[in-house]
Amino acid sequence: MFRLPSSFYSLAAELSPTPFFLATALAFLFLSCSTEPPPRPPAPRPSTLQPNVTILENPLPMPGLDRDRQIRIYLPPDYVESDDRYPVLYMHDGQNLFDDSTSFVGEWGVDEMLNEMAEESDFRLIVVGVDNGQELRMRELSPWVNEDYGPAEGEAYLEFIVRTVKPLVDATYRTQTGPAYTAIMGSSMGGLISHYGVYAYPEVFGRAGIFSPSYWYSDSVFTFTRDFPVPDSTRLYLTVGRGEGEMVDYAERMEQTIRKTGHPDDNLVLTVDPQGEHNEAFWNRQFMPAVRWLFELE
Repeated sequence: MFRLPSSFYSLAAELSPTPFFLATALAFLFLSCSTEPPPRPPAPRPSTLQPNVTILENPLPMPGLDRDRQIRIYLPPDYVESDDRYPVLYMHDGQNLFDDSTSFVGEWGVDEMLNEMAEESDFRLIVVGVDNGQELRMRELSPWVNEDYGPAEGEAYLEFIVRTVKPLVDATYRTQTGPAYTAIMGSSMGGLISHYGVYAYPEVFGRAGIFSPSYWYSDSVFTFTRDFPVPDSTRLYLTVGRGEGEMVDYAERMEQTIRKTGHPDDNLVLTVDPQGEHNEAFWNRQFMPAVRWLFELE
């Protein structure tokens, strides 16, 4: 129970023959002046979604997971006027890729960057963003169990991308469908599942952008990488920020694990960004260098 300072009642007794009345008035004044108003909810952030990003009208059911998922698709700005077919990049955490208003703490800016690239070069790319499962994100983005985060649903999640999302995208849009034209990319747990995806489905994904990968989540990723090497033609772009602490050590360990399988040096790169931290600003900065390297534009 809230109690007023005794000084209020002493002051009331000195100034008035009706101390209780005055004390009550002073108490009201005290509470009015000292109680802060409730915090306002943050103002909604304006949408930054570019007009050439489509959000599928109906979320897609995820077989084996008893849930569905929203899909967001970036098409090149001249897609309608063109008859070309395009390579496809599949990305996780779709809420964070294109639109600041739906992002967790800020967007990657994928649509703006690729639109700018389309103005400056002949390269065009379709990007398919798969929304994350929010509170289910950790378990969905790992094929391996972690005692702190629950069961592994990564295999079913990847199966959803390969067996449900990709066939729909290939049937609906003008895509180039082979592994040389199909990439997978994500950050943090999205980096972990991207690594798993390119190793588990080398006939589907021939390129992977693995940003700030959560290799700490399970040591099984190192065994899996050693036991099931990808084809020599697979291009792997690993990146981590110096500000991400022990994640740098894990990434360097993975680089050595991949090299020991005999993977060609020309098709593997690890960049350690001196200013990189675990956030969208770092992943934004690495996105275009990764795309250029993965699709051999430089």
